[in-house]
Amino acid sequence: MTRKKVKLAFITNDSARKATFKKRKKGLMKKVGELSTLCGIDACAVVYSPYDSQPEVWPDCRGAHRVLAQFKRMPEMEQSKKMVNQESFIRHRISKAADQLKKLNKDNREKEITHLMYQCLTGKGLQGLGVAELNDMGWLLDQNLKDICKRIEGLKKATVEAPGNGAEEKPAPLVLDGAMQRAAPPQQWFTEWMGNSGDNQQGLGVRLGMAEQVAAAVAAAAAAAGRR
Repeated sequence: MTRKKVKLAFITNDSARKATFKKRKKGLMKKVGELSTLCGIDACAVVYSPYDSQPEVWPDCRGAHRVLAQFKRMPEMEQSKKMVNQESFIRHRISKAADQLKKLNKDNREKEITHLMYQCLTGKGLQGLGVAELNDMGWLLDQNLKDICKRIEGLKKATVEAPGNGAEEKPAPLVLDGAMQRAAPPQQWFTEWMGNSGDNQQGLGVRLGMAEQVAAAVAAAAAAAGRR
């Protein structure tokens, strides 16, 4: 049975907060001891609380003084290395969460545009799509066509390098239609397309048709490579 995830928020109930503090403090001291023993390092812990007049120290006052003195003898640059306080720790967590959110938004956007692209490939028109959708779809088509070109080149290379049976026979070149020639370079068509806003939908429709032709060429190339 998995443990319930603890909500990191201030405990408003006094008795519950005190009980949690004692339990967590005991666990913290135990973890410091385990870390020191397992990794063979010098460590200490000093915990102040509103419930005790004196701080609790691990392993003891003498051991803590020795570790702290050793720490203070280090250069200031080394002392501050990877050191965080509560504010910097929270800032780091916020920054990390923001990066994760940005990545998720990007992934979701790519899935949305991919869905729109598939709808267009199955016959749905481009009417109703805004400039942002057309722009993103053009970028996605570029990426897909780059992947297709790379795949075709890989199939060509595999066909050429495949060992022949008996007499060495020069492999027949893979015959592709004009879509591949029109597909390169991918950025040229996109720059021209974006420069002529009146033909955005028409240009993207042509590109979608080219994507279908190139995909068919990839399937044919894969079948030819499989027969060899």
